[in-house]
Amino acid sequence: MKKITSLVLAAVLAAGLFAGCGASSSSSAASVSSAPESVSASEPASSSEPALEGATVRLASLKGPTTMGIVKMLKDSENGETANTYESEIYGSAEEIAPKLISGELDAAFVPCNLASVLYNKTEGQVEVAAINTLGVLYIVTTGDEITGVADLAGKTIYATGKGTTPEYALNYILRQNGLEPGTDVTIDYKSEATEVVAAMQASSAPAIAMLPQPYVTTAQMQMENLTVALDLTEEWDKVSPDSALVTGVLVVRKDFAEANPDAVELMIQEYNSSVEYVNANVEDAAKLVVEYGIVPKEPVAVKAIPECNIVCITGEDMKAKVSGYLNVLFEQDASSVGGAVPADDFYYGA
Repeated sequence: MKKITSLVLAAVLAAGLFAGCGASSSSSAASVSSAPESVSASEPASSSEPALEGATVRLASLKGPTTMGIVKMLKDSENGETANTYESEIYGSAEEIAPKLISGELDAAFVPCNLASVLYNKTEGQVEVAAINTLGVLYIVTTGDEITGVADLAGKTIYATGKGTTPEYALNYILRQNGLEPGTDVTIDYKSEATEVVAAMQASSAPAIAMLPQPYVTTAQMQMENLTVALDLTEEWDKVSPDSALVTGVLVVRKDFAEANPDAVELMIQEYNSSVEYVNANVEDAAKLVVEYGIVPKEPVAVKAIPECNIVCITGEDMKAKVSGYLNVLFEQDASSVGGAVPADDFYYGA
Protein backbone atom coordinates (compact mmCIF):
# COMPACT_ATOMS: atom_id res chain seq x y z
CA MET A 1 0.00 0.00 0.00
CA LYS A 2 2.95 2.36 0.71
CA LYS A 3 4.18 1.74 -2.82
CA ILE A 4 0.78 2.59 -4.27
CA THR A 5 0.61 5.78 -2.24
CA SER A 6 4.03 6.87 -3.50
CA LEU A 7 2.92 6.39 -7.09
CA VAL A 8 0.14 8.92 -6.75
CA LEU A 9 1.83 11.33 -4.32
CA ALA A 10 3.09 13.79 -6.94
CA ALA A 11 -0.34 14.14 -8.46
CA VAL A 12 -2.14 14.75 -5.20
CA LEU A 13 0.11 17.35 -3.58
CA ALA A 14 -2.29 20.07 -4.71
CA ALA A 15 -5.10 18.42 -2.77
CA GLY A 16 -3.79 19.78 0.51
CA LEU A 17 -4.09 23.27 -0.93
CA PHE A 18 -7.72 22.74 -1.86
CA ALA A 19 -8.66 20.51 1.05
CA GLY A 20 -7.86 22.94 3.86
CA CYS A 21 -5.89 22.42 7.06
CA GLY A 22 -5.84 19.40 9.31
CA ALA A 23 -6.61 15.75 8.72
CA SER A 24 -9.71 15.31 10.78
CA SER A 25 -12.44 12.99 9.53
CA SER A 26 -16.09 12.46 10.28
CA SER A 27 -18.37 9.57 9.47
CA SER A 28 -21.97 9.90 8.28
CA ALA A 29 -24.56 8.64 5.84
CA ALA A 30 -26.08 10.79 3.14
CA SER A 31 -29.04 11.22 0.84
CA VAL A 32 -30.78 13.93 -1.09
CA SER A 33 -32.65 14.20 -4.34
CA SER A 34 -33.22 15.40 -7.84
CA ALA A 35 -31.16 16.21 -10.91
CA PRO A 36 -32.18 17.73 -14.24
CA GLU A 37 -33.80 15.28 -16.66
CA SER A 38 -33.90 12.50 -14.07
CA VAL A 39 -36.30 11.03 -11.53
CA SER A 40 -36.18 12.78 -8.14
CA ALA A 41 -34.95 10.54 -5.35
CA SER A 42 -37.28 12.22 -2.90
CA GLU A 43 -40.43 11.91 -5.01
CA PRO A 44 -42.28 8.83 -6.26
CA ALA A 45 -41.38 7.74 -9.77
CA SER A 46 -44.08 8.06 -12.38
CA SER A 47 -46.37 5.07 -12.75
CA SER A 48 -44.80 4.26 -16.12
CA GLU A 49 -41.28 4.07 -14.73
CA PRO A 50 -39.98 1.72 -12.02
CA ALA A 51 -38.42 3.33 -8.95
CA LEU A 52 -34.64 3.38 -8.88
CA GLU A 53 -33.14 0.91 -6.44
CA GLY A 54 -30.70 2.29 -3.89
CA ALA A 55 -27.67 0.60 -2.35
CA THR A 56 -25.00 1.18 0.29
CA VAL A 57 -22.29 3.48 -1.06
CA ARG A 58 -18.90 3.79 0.64
CA LEU A 59 -18.10 7.45 -0.04
CA ALA A 60 -15.14 9.72 0.73
CA SER A 61 -14.57 13.44 0.33
CA LEU A 62 -11.97 16.08 1.17
CA LYS A 63 -12.04 18.74 3.85
CA GLY A 64 -12.40 21.79 1.61
CA PRO A 65 -14.46 23.21 -1.27
CA THR A 66 -14.98 19.76 -2.80
CA THR A 67 -17.07 18.80 0.23
CA MET A 68 -19.05 22.04 0.65
CA GLY A 69 -21.57 20.89 -1.96
CA ILE A 70 -22.40 17.65 -0.15
CA VAL A 71 -23.06 18.98 3.35
CA LYS A 72 -26.83 18.81 2.82
CA MET A 73 -26.42 15.17 1.77
CA LEU A 74 -24.51 14.44 4.94
CA LYS A 75 -27.09 16.08 7.17
CA ASP A 76 -30.02 14.41 5.41
CA SER A 77 -28.24 11.11 5.83
CA GLU A 78 -27.96 11.58 9.57
CA ASN A 79 -31.71 12.20 9.60
CA GLY A 80 -32.35 8.92 7.79
CA GLU A 81 -33.69 10.63 4.65
CA THR A 82 -31.77 8.54 2.15
CA ALA A 83 -32.38 6.88 -1.15
CA ASN A 84 -28.96 5.27 -1.06
CA THR A 85 -27.27 4.51 2.24
CA TYR A 86 -23.99 6.45 2.35
CA GLU A 87 -21.13 5.39 4.57
CA SER A 88 -19.17 8.63 4.30
CA GLU A 89 -15.89 9.99 5.64
CA ILE A 90 -14.25 13.38 5.22
CA TYR A 91 -10.46 13.19 4.88
CA GLY A 92 -7.75 15.79 5.30
CA SER A 93 -5.78 14.79 2.21
CA ALA A 94 -6.23 12.97 -1.09
CA GLU A 95 -3.30 10.74 -0.16
CA GLU A 96 -5.63 9.03 2.30
CA ILE A 97 -8.36 8.49 -0.28
CA ALA A 98 -6.33 7.28 -3.29
CA PRO A 99 -5.19 3.91 -1.88
CA LYS A 100 -8.71 3.11 -0.67
CA LEU A 101 -10.14 3.69 -4.15
CA ILE A 102 -7.39 1.59 -5.72
CA SER A 103 -7.93 -1.29 -3.30
CA GLY A 104 -11.71 -1.20 -3.58
CA GLU A 105 -12.33 -0.10 0.02
CA LEU A 106 -14.34 2.83 -1.39
CA ASP A 107 -17.07 2.87 -4.03
CA ALA A 108 -16.99 6.59 -4.80
CA ALA A 109 -15.19 9.77 -3.79
CA PHE A 110 -14.94 13.50 -4.38
CA VAL A 111 -11.32 14.15 -5.39
CA PRO A 112 -9.13 16.59 -7.36
CA CYS A 113 -9.72 16.28 -11.10
CA ASN A 114 -6.16 15.38 -12.00
CA LEU A 115 -6.13 12.66 -9.32
CA ALA A 116 -9.16 11.09 -10.99
CA SER A 117 -7.08 10.77 -14.15
CA VAL A 118 -4.12 9.36 -12.22
CA LEU A 119 -6.36 6.74 -10.59
CA TYR A 120 -7.89 5.81 -13.96
CA ASN A 121 -4.41 5.12 -15.31
CA LYS A 122 -3.16 3.31 -12.19
CA THR A 123 -6.20 1.00 -12.11
CA GLU A 124 -6.29 0.43 -15.89
CA GLY A 125 -9.68 2.08 -16.29
CA GLN A 126 -11.35 0.94 -13.08
CA VAL A 127 -12.17 4.50 -11.97
CA GLU A 128 -14.70 6.68 -13.80
CA VAL A 129 -15.61 10.35 -13.40
CA ALA A 130 -19.36 10.85 -12.88
CA ALA A 131 -19.65 14.60 -12.30
CA ILE A 132 -17.72 17.83 -11.92
CA ASN A 133 -18.37 19.08 -8.42
CA THR A 134 -16.11 22.13 -8.14
CA LEU A 135 -14.79 24.47 -10.82
CA GLY A 136 -11.85 26.76 -10.14
CA VAL A 137 -11.23 28.09 -6.64
CA LEU A 138 -8.11 30.11 -7.52
CA TYR A 139 -8.03 33.91 -7.41
CA ILE A 140 -5.51 36.69 -7.94
CA VAL A 141 -5.71 39.01 -4.94
CA THR A 142 -3.94 42.31 -4.34
CA THR A 143 -3.48 45.10 -1.83
CA GLY A 144 -3.33 47.63 -4.67
CA ASP A 145 -5.64 48.69 -7.48
CA GLU A 146 -3.49 48.25 -10.58
CA ILE A 147 -4.60 44.75 -11.62
CA THR A 148 -7.75 44.75 -13.75
CA GLY A 149 -6.71 42.12 -16.30
CA VAL A 150 -4.10 39.42 -16.85
CA ALA A 151 -2.00 41.80 -18.96
CA ASP A 152 -1.52 44.00 -15.90
CA LEU A 153 0.51 41.21 -14.27
CA ALA A 154 3.44 41.92 -16.66
CA GLY A 155 6.52 42.93 -14.67
CA LYS A 156 4.89 42.05 -11.37
CA THR A 157 5.69 39.49 -8.66
CA ILE A 158 2.97 37.03 -7.63
CA TYR A 159 3.15 35.16 -4.33
CA ALA A 160 1.63 31.69 -4.66
CA THR A 161 1.50 28.11 -3.42
CA GLY A 162 1.27 24.90 -5.43
CA LYS A 163 4.68 24.75 -7.11
CA GLY A 164 4.81 21.68 -9.39
CA THR A 165 1.09 20.98 -9.00
CA THR A 166 -2.16 21.97 -10.69
CA PRO A 167 -2.30 25.58 -9.38
CA GLU A 168 1.04 26.28 -11.06
CA TYR A 169 -0.08 24.62 -14.30
CA ALA A 170 -3.32 26.62 -14.32
CA LEU A 171 -1.57 29.93 -13.68
CA ASN A 172 1.13 29.24 -16.29
CA TYR A 173 -1.49 28.31 -18.88
CA ILE A 174 -3.50 31.49 -18.32
CA LEU A 175 -0.39 33.67 -18.40
CA ARG A 176 0.91 32.10 -21.61
CA GLN A 177 -2.47 32.32 -23.33
CA ASN A 178 -2.30 36.05 -22.58
CA GLY A 179 1.20 36.41 -24.03
CA LEU A 180 3.11 36.40 -20.74
CA GLU A 181 5.90 33.92 -20.02
CA PRO A 182 6.10 32.80 -16.37
CA GLY A 183 9.51 33.54 -14.89
CA THR A 184 10.33 36.03 -17.63
CA ASP A 185 7.44 38.47 -17.92
CA VAL A 186 5.99 37.63 -14.51
CA THR A 187 7.91 36.59 -11.38
CA ILE A 188 6.17 33.90 -9.33
CA ASP A 189 7.42 33.48 -5.77
CA TYR A 190 6.17 30.11 -4.53
CA LYS A 191 5.63 29.49 -0.82
CA SER A 192 4.95 26.17 0.86
CA GLU A 193 1.67 27.24 2.51
CA ALA A 194 -1.07 29.82 2.03
CA THR A 195 -0.26 31.31 5.44
CA GLU A 196 3.24 32.12 4.16
CA VAL A 197 1.73 33.89 1.17
CA VAL A 198 -0.41 36.06 3.45
CA ALA A 199 2.61 36.84 5.65
CA ALA A 200 4.65 37.88 2.60
CA MET A 201 1.86 40.19 1.46
CA GLN A 202 1.57 41.74 4.92
CA ALA A 203 5.34 42.35 5.04
CA SER A 204 5.45 44.02 1.61
CA SER A 205 5.86 47.81 1.63
CA ALA A 206 4.54 48.02 -1.93
CA PRO A 207 1.14 46.80 -3.20
CA ALA A 208 1.35 43.00 -3.14
CA ILE A 209 -0.18 40.40 -5.48
CA ALA A 210 -0.89 36.73 -4.78
CA MET A 211 -2.68 33.67 -6.11
CA LEU A 212 -4.78 32.03 -3.40
CA PRO A 213 -7.57 29.45 -3.32
CA GLN A 214 -10.84 29.70 -1.44
CA PRO A 215 -11.49 29.63 1.45
CA TYR A 216 -8.01 31.10 2.11
CA VAL A 217 -8.98 34.20 0.11
CA THR A 218 -11.82 34.93 2.52
CA THR A 219 -9.66 34.20 5.56
CA ALA A 220 -6.91 36.51 4.26
CA GLN A 221 -9.40 39.30 3.60
CA MET A 222 -10.47 39.13 7.25
CA GLN A 223 -6.82 39.68 8.24
CA MET A 224 -6.07 42.37 5.64
CA GLU A 225 -8.79 44.96 5.16
CA ASN A 226 -7.19 46.32 1.98
CA LEU A 227 -7.02 42.92 0.23
CA THR A 228 -9.31 42.63 -2.78
CA VAL A 229 -9.93 40.06 -5.49
CA ALA A 230 -8.51 41.31 -8.77
CA LEU A 231 -9.02 38.27 -11.03
CA ASP A 232 -11.08 35.09 -10.92
CA LEU A 233 -8.88 32.51 -12.64
CA THR A 234 -11.93 30.41 -13.55
CA GLU A 235 -13.25 33.33 -15.60
CA GLU A 236 -9.81 34.00 -17.09
CA TRP A 237 -9.51 30.32 -18.10
CA ASP A 238 -12.91 30.48 -19.80
CA LYS A 239 -11.78 33.51 -21.82
CA VAL A 240 -8.80 31.69 -23.34
CA SER A 241 -10.26 28.15 -23.46
CA PRO A 242 -14.06 28.28 -23.78
CA ASP A 243 -14.29 24.60 -24.76
CA SER A 244 -12.74 23.37 -21.51
CA ALA A 245 -12.81 24.58 -17.91
CA LEU A 246 -10.64 25.05 -14.86
CA VAL A 247 -11.81 22.03 -12.87
CA THR A 248 -10.88 21.55 -9.22
CA GLY A 249 -12.92 18.58 -8.02
CA VAL A 250 -14.92 15.68 -9.43
CA LEU A 251 -17.06 12.79 -8.24
CA VAL A 252 -15.51 9.45 -9.18
CA VAL A 253 -16.93 5.94 -8.94
CA ARG A 254 -15.29 2.57 -9.23
CA LYS A 255 -16.31 0.90 -12.49
CA ASP A 256 -17.18 -2.43 -10.87
CA PHE A 257 -19.53 -0.70 -8.42
CA ALA A 258 -21.18 1.33 -11.19
CA GLU A 259 -21.75 -1.77 -13.32
CA ALA A 260 -23.23 -3.71 -10.40
CA ASN A 261 -25.32 -0.81 -9.07
CA PRO A 262 -26.38 1.49 -11.96
CA ASP A 263 -29.49 2.71 -10.11
CA ALA A 264 -27.45 3.62 -7.03
CA VAL A 265 -25.02 5.68 -9.12
CA GLU A 266 -27.91 7.52 -10.79
CA LEU A 267 -29.44 8.20 -7.37
CA MET A 268 -26.10 9.43 -6.04
CA ILE A 269 -25.79 11.93 -8.87
CA GLN A 270 -29.38 13.09 -8.32
CA GLU A 271 -28.83 13.44 -4.60
CA TYR A 272 -25.59 15.30 -5.05
CA ASN A 273 -27.20 17.68 -7.57
CA SER A 274 -29.99 18.45 -5.12
CA SER A 275 -27.45 19.16 -2.38
CA VAL A 276 -25.55 21.55 -4.66
CA GLU A 277 -28.75 23.42 -5.44
CA TYR A 278 -29.53 23.73 -1.73
CA VAL A 279 -26.04 24.95 -0.79
CA ASN A 280 -25.94 27.59 -3.52
CA ALA A 281 -29.48 28.82 -2.79
CA ASN A 282 -29.26 28.75 1.03
CA VAL A 283 -25.79 30.03 1.78
CA GLU A 284 -26.29 31.00 5.43
CA ASP A 285 -27.92 27.67 6.35
CA ALA A 286 -25.32 25.78 4.34
CA ALA A 287 -22.56 27.71 6.10
CA LYS A 288 -23.74 26.30 9.43
CA LEU A 289 -23.36 22.80 8.01
CA VAL A 290 -19.95 23.60 6.52
CA VAL A 291 -18.77 24.59 10.00
CA GLU A 292 -20.51 21.61 11.62
CA TYR A 293 -18.58 19.22 9.40
CA GLY A 294 -15.27 20.94 10.13
CA ILE A 295 -14.63 22.25 6.61
CA VAL A 296 -13.99 25.83 7.78
CA PRO A 297 -13.83 27.02 11.40
CA LYS A 298 -16.23 29.99 11.38
CA GLU A 299 -19.60 30.75 9.80
CA PRO A 300 -18.66 34.23 8.49
CA VAL A 301 -15.81 32.65 6.52
CA ALA A 302 -18.13 29.97 5.12
CA VAL A 303 -20.84 32.51 4.19
CA LYS A 304 -18.35 34.56 2.17
CA ALA A 305 -16.47 31.59 0.71
CA ILE A 306 -19.34 29.39 -0.53
CA PRO A 307 -20.42 31.69 -3.41
CA GLU A 308 -16.79 31.93 -4.56
CA CYS A 309 -16.07 28.20 -4.59
CA ASN A 310 -17.85 27.47 -7.89
CA ILE A 311 -19.78 24.50 -6.49
CA VAL A 312 -21.53 22.68 -9.35
CA CYS A 313 -22.92 19.36 -10.55
CA ILE A 314 -22.01 18.97 -14.21
CA THR A 315 -22.51 15.60 -15.89
CA GLY A 316 -22.64 13.93 -19.32
CA GLU A 317 -21.17 15.45 -22.45
CA ASP A 318 -20.65 18.86 -20.84
CA MET A 319 -18.61 17.20 -18.10
CA LYS A 320 -16.59 15.26 -20.65
CA ALA A 321 -15.77 18.36 -22.70
CA LYS A 322 -14.66 20.40 -19.70
CA VAL A 323 -12.67 17.65 -17.99
CA SER A 324 -10.95 16.37 -21.12
CA GLY A 325 -9.96 19.90 -22.12
CA TYR A 326 -8.55 20.59 -18.68
CA LEU A 327 -6.61 17.31 -18.55
CA ASN A 328 -5.16 17.94 -21.99
CA VAL A 329 -3.79 21.28 -20.76
CA LEU A 330 -2.19 19.58 -17.76
CA PHE A 331 -0.82 16.75 -19.92
CA GLU A 332 0.89 19.21 -22.27
CA GLN A 333 2.68 20.82 -19.31
CA ASP A 334 3.48 17.69 -17.29
CA ALA A 335 2.23 14.24 -18.31
CA SER A 336 2.78 12.86 -14.81
CA SER A 337 0.17 15.28 -13.44
CA VAL A 338 -2.56 13.18 -15.10
CA GLY A 339 -0.94 9.78 -14.62
CA GLY A 340 1.06 9.69 -17.86
CA ALA A 341 -1.81 9.74 -20.34
CA VAL A 342 -5.11 11.48 -20.96
CA PRO A 343 -7.95 9.03 -20.20
CA ALA A 344 -9.92 7.37 -22.98
CA ASP A 345 -13.68 7.77 -23.50
CA ASP A 346 -14.52 5.03 -20.98
CA PHE A 347 -13.32 7.39 -18.23
CA TYR A 348 -16.51 9.45 -18.58
CA TYR A 349 -19.53 7.89 -16.90
CA GLY A 350 -22.77 8.59 -18.77
CA ALA A 351 -21.11 10.55 -21.57
